[in-house]
Amino acid sequence: MVQRKITRNWSIPKGQEMTDFDKKILILQNAGKLVPKRQLIKTPEQIEGIRRSGVINTGALDLVAANIKAGMSTAEIDRMVHDFIVSKGGVPACLNYEGFPKSICTSINEVVCHGIPSEDEILEEGDIINVDITTILDGYFADASRMFIIGKTDPEKEKLVQVAKECLEIGMQAAKPWTPVGNIGKAIEKHARKHGYTIVRELCGHGVGNAFHEAPDVDHYNTHTDGMILVPGMVFTIEPMVNMGMRDVFIDEEDGWTVVTEDEMPSAQWEHTFLMTEDGLEILTY
Repeated sequence: MVQRKITRNWSIPKGQEMTDFDKKILILQNAGKLVPKRQLIKTPEQIEGIRRSGVINTGALDLVAANIKAGMSTAEIDRMVHDFIVSKGGVPACLNYEGFPKSICTSINEVVCHGIPSEDEILEEGDIINVDITTILDGYFADASRMFIIGKTDPEKEKLVQVAKECLEIGMQAAKPWTPVGNIGKAIEKHARKHGYTIVRELCGHGVGNAFHEAPDVDHYNTHTDGMILVPGMVFTIEPMVNMGMRDVFIDEEDGWTVVTEDEMPSAQWEHTFLMTEDGLEILTY
């Protein structure tokens, strides 16, 4: 008989009494489930810090929504967001992150994510663009992105943007306390496939809050595995990248960042930062 290996992430600190919360996690762990490490469970103080960072992040996206238009360069959007975040006492997390040269990501049409703002990149009527912003405030991170349609676009792109938003919402509904993270991707991919779309597999959502990227990975497709159990106090993003064509992508060799669809068909993405509670998800960014 082969004994299943149990990953023991959860333990009771010496001198601390076991709570009902501890018992619930230990029961899952002893049943062979992958549970989070204790440091992934945010304290009330940390949650409040992430929430405050989320308010600034949401304000930055609202500012983009009020000003984005045809004829604007993506560099102009970058400066506008940078100045707003700094004016609120925050720090743009993307700037200089692993060498990324700008404060936000701007990904147009066939660019899936990590597009680098540029003076030469001018928005045109009919473009769809994802603006991805992460803010640090007092050491706490909040991460979100929205899709914007520039003027009037064709029905196919408009539908893609809408279905991508629905994928995020369906992923939210699938994320329940004390259930596996893998349920999120199963629900998202099912909805995307129903509309003839595909999901990018090379990138995923992630834990966030005390750092830019934490555990767990949040895949947006059916991995046929459960993954980590989501428990109250965890903070993470859901950010499905939905392609109109094939799911295959490549990274631009020139800049080493920009992720593009292999078939150059459009892609769309929406993202929120969430807090898991006993009652389900609370959105910390909009």
